[in-house]
Amino acid sequence: MTDLYSEVSGRDGAPFLLLLNSLGATHAMWDGQLGHLNSFYRVIRCDARGHSRSPAPDGPYCFDDLVADAFGVLDRHGAATASVMGLSLGGMTALGMGLAQPARIERILCCAARADAPPPFVQSWQDRLHLLDTGGLEAVWQVTEDKWLSAESRAAHPERTEALRAGFLGTSEAGYRGCAAALLQLDYLRQLPGLLPPTLYVAGEKDAAAPAGAMQAMAAATPGARCVVIPGAAHVVNVDNPADFQHAIGGFLGLDVE
Repeated sequence: MTDLYSEVSGRDGAPFLLLLNSLGATHAMWDGQLGHLNSFYRVIRCDARGHSRSPAPDGPYCFDDLVADAFGVLDRHGAATASVMGLSLGGMTALGMGLAQPARIERILCCAARADAPPPFVQSWQDRLHLLDTGGLEAVWQVTEDKWLSAESRAAHPERTEALRAGFLGTSEAGYRGCAAALLQLDYLRQLPGLLPPTLYVAGEKDAAAPAGAMQAMAAATPGARCVVIPGAAHVVNVDNPADFQHAIGGFLGLDVE
């Protein structure tokens, strides 16, 4: 287990909500939601291993490692149970937490994530790792930004792109490679019929990395789950279309969205 960097905010004594970042992002990717979530939850945000201020152990990593790291964060903050919301790598980790220790997970919000690694997905990550070897993180960012945010969002809100870029370039190369290795082994889809915590899947309409159709199939495989598609959103749905994202998660998390 790796001791992850984490921050806690929100109401004392409120239920815990753990927020997990995507590969190449940091806990700051949730800044746009934090103010509202703090009114209802004791919010824990952390950086995945190898990201920002979290250490980068030698790789490769697997999802069992990432799940153990996340439970370690809960343990450190005295959270016997928590709701978990994660995006992409973080969403996959949230599924792994629910499968590993369902009694500790009150609900799961799995955003912009897959549950399997079909050949085109594997090839895309192998291509990115080759690009990392030849051009470094800046080169990888150049092929990432238009997948993370829609063209409309990047034009109207360039500050969103700059914030995500800063976090991306703060990722260690070892951490990026290690977490990518976990993605190449992703194999939760066949386990979803046994996922017990209440689960909401949130997909971006324009997300090519975790297509809405794939996430709808994940919801169909998960008992009692449903999938909400965020209009116009690319991969980082909470940053690309924060207003619709807020409404999508509000009822599931018991937030006042009036």
